[in-house]
Amino acid sequence: MQHYCLHRLSYHGLIGLLSVLLVSGCTTIQVPQPNQVNIAPNTLVTLPTPAQLGYSLTASQLITATWQQTSHQLPVQLQVTPQALALAGFSSWGSRILSLDYTDQHITTYVMPGLGSTLPDPKQVLFNMMITLWPLDAWQQPLQHIGWQLKQTSHQRQLINNKGVVVAEINYQNIHQLTGTITFTHYQPNYTITIKTLHYQRQ
Repeated sequence: MQHYCLHRLSYHGLIGLLSVLLVSGCTTIQVPQPNQVNIAPNTLVTLPTPAQLGYSLTASQLITATWQQTSHQLPVQLQVTPQALALAGFSSWGSRILSLDYTDQHITTYVMPGLGSTLPDPKQVLFNMMITLWPLDAWQQPLQHIGWQLKQTSHQRQLINNKGVVVAEINYQNIHQLTGTITFTHYQPNYTITIKTLHYQRQ
């Protein structure tokens, strides 16, 4: 996997920021199934399957999280086939700090030993990837089950909760999602994640 040098990046600052952004509101009395993730407090959504992407994909991406005028970055490697999905995130020195495997509706995760309380849940990282890249019809049934919806135009998606409130917007620089920067803005709480695909192959 490609090594990324991220200059002037505070590793602990990144971990703390992503923990706030990606795991915010994840305390729940519900017991999640292996392929479910918190989408809001006390609200679980079932993730689409890897096959529902519609093609095989290998991609190197750079996630930039911005919150309260502070930005940090996380290099990510993503591999998807009809049978399985693998995702890994790396530190500034190139070590794997979190990873996830999704096969047969079961998700297994890994975080670097000793960092479990500070690293973001890999399933939350996966959710952000899937809500931006998987086709709209893959999300319709899981979201309808909890009363949510995902609306889409050529360059934008809106995630709408069960009260009709737009909780997040996803803007695409290019109609071909993998060839431009994706900007994910979440309004509750207010933060922005940009996903830039550095290199990809799809079949």
